[in-house]
Amino acid sequence: MRPRTVFEVVGQEHILGNNSLLHSAIDRNRIPSIIFWGPPGTGKTSIAKSIINSAQDRSMYRFVSLSAVTCGVKDVRDAVEEARKMRVKNNKRTLLFVDEVHRFNKSQQDSFLPVIEDGSIVFMGATTENPSFHLITPLLSRCRVLTLNPIKPHHIETLLKRSVNDNEKGLSQSVGMRVDVKDDAIDFLSMNCDGDARVALNALEIAATTAAARVADNQLEQNDEAVVTVDDVKEALQCKHLAYDKAGEEHYNLISALHKSMRGSDADAAIYWLARMLEGGEEPLYIARRLIRFASEDVGLADPLALNQAVACYQACHFLGMPECNVILAQCAAYLALAPKSISVYRAIGAAQKVVRESVGQNEGVPLHLRNAPTKLMKELGYGKDYIYPPDNPSSSTQSYLPPSLLGYKFLDWPDQN
Repeated sequence: MRPRTVFEVVGQEHILGNNSLLHSAIDRNRIPSIIFWGPPGTGKTSIAKSIINSAQDRSMYRFVSLSAVTCGVKDVRDAVEEARKMRVKNNKRTLLFVDEVHRFNKSQQDSFLPVIEDGSIVFMGATTENPSFHLITPLLSRCRVLTLNPIKPHHIETLLKRSVNDNEKGLSQSVGMRVDVKDDAIDFLSMNCDGDARVALNALEIAATTAAARVADNQLEQNDEAVVTVDDVKEALQCKHLAYDKAGEEHYNLISALHKSMRGSDADAAIYWLARMLEGGEEPLYIARRLIRFASEDVGLADPLALNQAVACYQACHFLGMPECNVILAQCAAYLALAPKSISVYRAIGAAQKVVRESVGQNEGVPLHLRNAPTKLMKELGYGKDYIYPPDNPSSSTQSYLPPSLLGYKFLDWPDQN
């Protein structure tokens, strides 16, 4: 059911609209090198394959597809060399599509640079990972990064109905008989695939296969149609599909949302994002470690007991594990969200480390009166001399503790430091 041209692509209007860069490039037969970045099932491969069929002069291009998962350095070199030959012999440019391009290492990515530069290939890569972290800067500078969004439910619905109504390559061809899909089944599927068209189409195909098997079991006539109900779709989908990758972009997006919700004192939002992470399969101890950090960074001295709560949360999660520790994490997240906030300590340690890094005060040695003097020689050298012992002199405020060049320097902004 892949679209044959870009005009058949459903959704992603922000990159395929009439006035978009991609649409204009296709109209003028000036296709640029592109990186498609987006979640799975949003059309990265489909759009890349449909571009060449939409070009004004298709004879100018040849399409070559590689997957970074299965091909190695030799495959890349062969594709590049063939592209150069085609450019010289037939004046034909190669549109080289590389799926999962983020899996290529630096040297493999480097191999594309000269042929992109001399025009031998139009490079198109697809990635689910943030290109800023996984692709080399020279490759990014030669390509336009186009971001694809999760497909909206009404667009998913359009795709599903298209597959039902297409008699040549649609659902009926897959299961071998006519298929009728109930509206509530399509609605349920479009709302529970998390914007992933591949998940939606696969689940629909499984549901239709189940319905077709039911027809066969009842020994009905072959020309009867399989009726797909919402129960068939629920059975095929099993559970709501959640876009989550514990090592990828969505992992960091969700932990950022949890952190910012607690910082904004929104306990409801914090619990929601926590639930998203847990349902996506996140390791509970990772979340607990982030809560410990938050307790000091964002709550700090405003409620020193918050750190105790967070550490206890980590220990309890370690003892219990999932699923029982979900309520412990929720309690801690709610506590931290509702606690008073202070970033004084966070700013203080940041300022102090900046001073040390920039050598303000030349990172002087410890003043003699603050040094320990466990030996006679050290005492003779003045270690510990004139040190005022505060318990014996609680009213004394003349003693300094910073290096001479930093006297009076303030790191911690707190009302009462005495």
